[in-house]
Amino acid sequence: MTCVTVSVTGGSYPEVLPGALKRGGMDIEAISGAAIVALMSTILFLLIARCWSALSRTVGSVPYFADSIMFESAQRFRDELERLSTSQSIYLGGILVFAILFAAAYVLQAQLLFAGYPDWQLYLQLAFLLLVAAFVLYRLSLSFLARREIRFLRDANIAIGHQLHQVSNGFARVFHDVRTSAGMVDHVVIGQTGMYTVHVVARRAGSDSHVHLEENALHFSNSKESQSVVDIAARASRLEKEFHQILGHSVRVRSVIAIPGWEIREQANPKHLLVNERNIAMLRGWKDSSDHLMNEEVELLREALTARCLRSTRET
Repeated sequence: MTCVTVSVTGGSYPEVLPGALKRGGMDIEAISGAAIVALMSTILFLLIARCWSALSRTVGSVPYFADSIMFESAQRFRDELERLSTSQSIYLGGILVFAILFAAAYVLQAQLLFAGYPDWQLYLQLAFLLLVAAFVLYRLSLSFLARREIRFLRDANIAIGHQLHQVSNGFARVFHDVRTSAGMVDHVVIGQTGMYTVHVVARRAGSDSHVHLEENALHFSNSKESQSVVDIAARASRLEKEFHQILGHSVRVRSVIAIPGWEIREQANPKHLLVNERNIAMLRGWKDSSDHLMNEEVELLREALTARCLRSTRET
């Protein structure tokens, strides 16, 4: 650092030349000092915020009166969307904290903390800062993309769930987010005339988009790749076995695949019914006499699913 001696009333005092801190046309000491101070404070803020968020999810994950509250339509997507929103708020808050602290540290001359440091150390600190900033922006962009996708999945499931409640009014009861050992079933409809699993396939559709079911795969008009329905069939089959254990005899659970926003074309698989949010009422006509259940059997199954779908049973 360059100093000169200034005489004032007979005394001499060292004075730092403002231009002496500037190297290569850039005030590297001022930028590095302010950036490191702001970065360390921001990292501390993010650690505290993330720990508090994790603690809040652990302690307050189960709502009040959880024994009387059941899963709503798209409950798991609602919960995931809330988690992603919290994560985004933390990262955005960290960016704001860094910007404020950087400006304050720069004005308050935090560069004096790094006066006399060699250039390579200061540039190394700046490189580390850029890496941290790139990581935060990467995580934030992933969070935005994930939130956009989860929001679409949530809305697709809610649309189907609302339509199911309308078409099942008076003849059946609808359960949402039913867990089985083979995976999650989006919706389960139970009534005296039969039982149905409704799996939602959420996929963005364009104009005049259509889909058809051929054997064990869905074929979409805007893609050459098909989507297998084997896992969907496995979940319906597993639920059928679990109902058999409850009732003590074999029952039939019909599999419905709902694809909101898509036009339905031919389907060549009698094991599944393909519908969208507008024609989902078709499931009421997809039955025969062997599907009918006794009142006592319907109540047993409803009690079993009610216990399974209570918010108090959710894994934290």
